[in-house]
Parts: sequence; C-alpha cells; structure tokens
Amino acid sequence: MKITKTKLVSAIVIVVALVTSYLFMGPQPSNSGKLPARTAEASLQPEKQQESQVAVEVGNQAGQQPDSSQAEPSADPSTKDQPVSTMKPPDAASTQTPSPAKAEAVPAKESDKDSIKETPSASASQSAASQPAVKQEIDPKTGKDKYLTEPVPSGKPLPVEPQNIKISDKAMTATMSVTCLTILDNMKLLDKEKVELVPKDGVIFPATKVTFYEGESVFNVLQREMKKHKIHMEFVNTPIYNSAYIEGINNLYEFDVGELSGWMFKVNGWFPNYGSSRYQLKEGDVIEWVYTCDLGRDVGDTYNALGATKQ
Repeated sequence: MKITKTKLVSAIVIVVALVTSYLFMGPQPSNSGKLPARTAEASLQPEKQQESQVAVEVGNQAGQQPDSSQAEPSADPSTKDQPVSTMKPPDAASTQTPSPAKAEAVPAKESDKDSIKETPSASASQSAASQPAVKQEIDPKTGKDKYLTEPVPSGKPLPVEPQNIKISDKAMTATMSVTCLTILDNMKLLDKEKVELVPKDGVIFPATKVTFYEGESVFNVLQREMKKHKIHMEFVNTPIYNSAYIEGINNLYEFDVGELSGWMFKVNGWFPNYGSSRYQLKEGDVIEWVYTCDLGRDVGDTYNALGATKQ
C-alpha cells in the first residue's frame, strides 16, 4: 500500500487534532471537580449576605419574617447568623422595657421605705416635740381650752391630745412610783375594811425605772406597769377632759379618806393641770403617783389646790 502525500497530511492532521483535544480536554476534569466546591462556597456568601440583610431589615421593620427565613435553611450554616440577628430586636426591647420599669420602681420603693421609716419617727418627734410647742387655744369667754383646761404655766409642757399621738417603736426610760403616804397620817378617816390595803411604809410601787415608747403618755405607763405587777387599778374615760381619770389603785379609791381625797400625779416635781392621758412623756421623766387627802395641799400641789382636777 503506497503512502501518498495526501494520506500523510491527513494522518498528521488527525494526530494534531488528537493531541490538541487531549491538551484541551485533559485539565477540564480536574477543574470541573473543583468548580462545584468553589461555586458552593461562593453561593453561600451571597446567601449569608442576603440573610444578614434580611435579618437587619427584620430587626428594623417587624421581626416576624425571621421565622420563615430560619425554617427554610435550618441545615444551612447561615442559620447560625440568623438567630443572633433576629434575637437582637427582642433583647433590645426587653432590656429597654425593664430598665425604665426598674428605674421608676427603685426610686418609688426607696421613697416608700424612706417615707415608712421617716414618717413614724417624724410624726413621733412632732407629737413629742412640735405638738407641745403649739400654742394652747384658750377661749376668751371661759378662759380655758375646749377640754376645760386652764392656761398652762409658762415653761411647762402643753397637753397633747391622745387622738393626735402616733406611738413609735423607739424605747425610752422613765422613773415611776406609786405611794399613799398621806393615808398613814389619816388612818382614822379610812374605812376599817381597807386598813390592811395600806402598806406600812405607804409605798405601793417603789420608784422603778420603766420602759415606755416615744409618744406614750403618763397614763399608758401606769396602766402597763400596774398590769405587769398585778396591782389593781381602775379608771374611767372622761371625754369632757379628753383623758382617763384614775379612780383607784391597789383598791384605794377617791373619797376613801374624806371628800378631798384621791389620786394625783406629778412629773419632774410639777402637778399638771390636765389629765394623765394628755401628758406626753420624754426620756428621763420622773413620774410620781400620790394619794392626797386634802386636794393636793398635803402633797405639795399649791397651784391646783384652789379647784383644779386631781388627775
């Protein structure tokens, strides 16, 4: 078989074509294997950008669409970014909502606590200090106040009405005693059945340091201490004088030793011209309950001896 020039040229063309196709087709499989990975990675970035944009738009607009966006690419790594972006609007709302509430509630609670703590002490101090400093309102026609009390001597504590007093829990101390020494000098006037009720030394309750609470009155302390030590005491409330009236202590009553006999009290050596319920105590006061047989003259009350009430 003769090889002609035409056949030789054709063979060369075929070989060149094969070599050319091999050169062009050989690298394509290796590139085609990597292209899907690159396209996959490249496709994720636009998705992340789109999803982040969606999340931002959701945070700025309503916050409802993130649910659908999260549900579709649940297996996609881009979902990790979505909860962070979608959770920011609720977090921002929750941090803003409690913070104003707390900012408003804390001062209110502190002010309430301050008011609860300060009100009793302030009111007690006002009742103990400010109220006694108030001028006694005297009716020019009667020369007395509305509870029939004559003007209080200058420098002496003014009466404080029980209904206006607020007792605090601040404990204070005073000294109190109950005696009936004058009866010893007037035993002949005393009913024989009551002779045994009179102590030989005339002391029913010796001078004792007692505890009272800021705002309490002389009557409050007497009532508590007599009950505490199981000593009989009887009293009656007298609205006209706005005070309690002590009728008897240790079963020794008014008028038991004559028409001018009965119980009186003095504080720091002074016999008030108003009832024991209206005398507000102070720290260190000395209270003395004494029995008089002569309307106070025999116990040193010369001021009230002319006609004031005994207690």
